[in-house]
Amino acid sequence: MDRNAKNRRFHTAYRSLALTARRLARAAKAAFAVASDMGLLRRFQREEAGSFVTIAGLAMPVFIGFVGLGTEVGLWLNKHQAQQGAADSAAVSAATAYYASNNITDAQLQTQAKAVTATYSLIDGKNGVTVTTHRPPQSGKYVGDSGAVEVTVQQTQERLFSALWSTQPMSISARAVARVVKGSEGCVLALDPHASKSIVITGSAKVTLNGCSLLDNSDAGTALEVGGSSSLTAMSVESVGGISGSNITTTNGITTGVSPASDPYADRTMPTPPSSSCVNQPKNSTPLPNTFYCGLDFNDKDPVTLSAGIYFIGEHGLQVNAQATLTGTGVTLVFTESNGSYGQATVNGGAAVNLTAPTEGPTAGIAIFGDRNMPSNIDYKFNGGATQVFTGAVYLSKAHVSFDGGASASNACLQLIGQTLTFNGNSNFSINCDGKGTKAIMASAPVKLIE
Repeated sequence: MDRNAKNRRFHTAYRSLALTARRLARAAKAAFAVASDMGLLRRFQREEAGSFVTIAGLAMPVFIGFVGLGTEVGLWLNKHQAQQGAADSAAVSAATAYYASNNITDAQLQTQAKAVTATYSLIDGKNGVTVTTHRPPQSGKYVGDSGAVEVTVQQTQERLFSALWSTQPMSISARAVARVVKGSEGCVLALDPHASKSIVITGSAKVTLNGCSLLDNSDAGTALEVGGSSSLTAMSVESVGGISGSNITTTNGITTGVSPASDPYADRTMPTPPSSSCVNQPKNSTPLPNTFYCGLDFNDKDPVTLSAGIYFIGEHGLQVNAQATLTGTGVTLVFTESNGSYGQATVNGGAAVNLTAPTEGPTAGIAIFGDRNMPSNIDYKFNGGATQVFTGAVYLSKAHVSFDGGASASNACLQLIGQTLTFNGNSNFSINCDGKGTKAIMASAPVKLIE
């Protein structure tokens, strides 16, 4: 066979093989494509992602339950917050009432607390609400503290979603304890709202207020003046207006721009004299209680002891001279008008005066009571120094009072309240007044929450 014939046969076979190879390649490609398509189907058949619909459907009640429970817990927290606000306000109000009147009963404290919580729509005995008050507290850090008042506000709540776990009613409770801030109770108070130098400490006077505060209601630029070499020592000093003088020592600070302190005896009605006209003091005899005298004058060295009761003094006022001794327990001297005039009072240096106020009745806690209708230019001068002792309140809300000493015992009970006040001598005050019938002189923010 010639070379050309062989070449033709080779090329024919090559073309046949090439054609077959291309056909096989196309078939393989088609088979791969089909295989690939079949693999996707198998993977789709094996895929489990679509089961989330079933799982979500089964879990949805649980999710809704948790959301509902969270909402219910939020309602509980909101209710507790409202109850806590009511308990806080009730505790502060009850503690304030207690310190404003040492004679308030536990039942009255309970009534005070319930009245406050009622303003928060938490009425004791309604809608599952229970309000309880204890003095002293029965739990917490201040158990047994007779000066602290504890208020608990409790309310039962019907369960919603949480009923899946318990059918017992839910009880929400809030508790608060309040007491007067130590040192915020006053023993000296000037009531004039605008007088310049409404309280003045002059010369070398040293005024010491043991465990109590000086309060000045005047808004003048200089409401309190501590001048010369005089000094003032107190638990705190609080004034609506300004203060002049640097020789002031306090434990709880000096504060200006405060709110005025309330007159603790503003609600006390002054007793009415037994008659419209006064009588003169009989000579060489001891005055009698419940009698309206035109004036009382004590000069003799022989001591005079007044019986318990109220003594009304008119136009000629009170005079206790240097050598006189005047004592009495359960006594109130009431200064009022007779024949169109108001009398003054003077206790001279060297006189010995020791008067204790009654602990009950219309003048409980008040040793000296001044008529609120008297003009402001009436002066009351208590110059007896260390020999004059008043147990209770010297209450002259419309008069100027000069005080030169007294009540030096640290366990004494002495309050001085006047329209304006001047201290000319060494004076020591204390307010250990439990059981004395007095009412507390409260500073601008006397009661604080302590629990």
